[in-house]
Amino acid sequence: MAALPVPLLALALLLLAGCGGPGAAGQRRKEMVLSEKVNQLMEWASKRSVIRMNGDKFRRLVKAPPRNYSVIVMFTALQPHRQCVVCKQADEEYQILANSWRYSSAFTNKIFFAMVDFDEGSDVFQMLNMNSAPTFINFPAKGKPKRGDTYELQVRGFAAEQLARWVADRTDVHIRVIRPPNYAGPLMLGLLLAVIGGLVYLRGSNLDFLYNKTGWAFAALCFVLAMTSGQMWNHIRGPPYAHKNPHTGQVNYIHGSSQAQFVAETHIVLLFNGGVTLGMVLLHEAATSDMDVGKRKIMCIAGIGLVVLFFSWLLSVFRSKYHGYPYSFLMS
Repeated sequence: MAALPVPLLALALLLLAGCGGPGAAGQRRKEMVLSEKVNQLMEWASKRSVIRMNGDKFRRLVKAPPRNYSVIVMFTALQPHRQCVVCKQADEEYQILANSWRYSSAFTNKIFFAMVDFDEGSDVFQMLNMNSAPTFINFPAKGKPKRGDTYELQVRGFAAEQLARWVADRTDVHIRVIRPPNYAGPLMLGLLLAVIGGLVYLRGSNLDFLYNKTGWAFAALCFVLAMTSGQMWNHIRGPPYAHKNPHTGQVNYIHGSSQAQFVAETHIVLLFNGGVTLGMVLLHEAATSDMDVGKRKIMCIAGIGLVVLFFSWLLSVFRSKYHGYPYSFLMS
């Protein structure tokens, strides 16, 4: 086979390059744009674990392709005039989660944490038809967010550990949450031990108070009321104290679902349970004490009133959470 002349060979090579040129050039442009976006995000993440975004940054770095990374975005309203207490509480946990990822040895450019404040990106809220805050959404590396990519805040709470489990489920990135040192627990334990030690030292010759049944009964009752009101659930899930409707301004202290609760709700239930318990104690004392009949009647009436009143309130709270429950007492 005869060799082609040099001019014809050069022309053939140019034609071959031209045939594959547009596709290759487009791919190179996509790679350059992607590289610039990743480098920009990595630079911002090195300075701040949670990247603050406005409308332009969100559209360019989160919504627009190409993208080979996931972005967890918290949509919030942190400005003081918004009076969103839950937003501030959620932001603290979100910062803990983002810092745990940023300073971990497994940190990569596979996932970034960002935040859009309503006052800095109201157009983003309108674009996503979003009317409440805080809201957490995962924008995956490929495709659009699915239903599971929106975090169920009312059900799971906003504790950093719960957010980390959700992130692992949606992105397969496992984050070990590292909280800043909290010395409140050790200090309270030390104070309690100091008080006990002081009492033993001052009353070393008379420790009869340790055998006081009333004191131990009161301490056990307080513990039982705290546990039955849902304090341990709050500790595990980290729910918000209450919920304020951003449109009407109405504050809800009772969660409408049987699968979740607010911190204020546990305080209310604790109060109601305490009222019922106090009524039962008064009834018991009225039946067993040696006081005169008149005082025992007063205690009996007061006990019945407390039990009836607080039990009816407790039942109304139960009905508001378990929709369709058919029974009520005094109050619907």
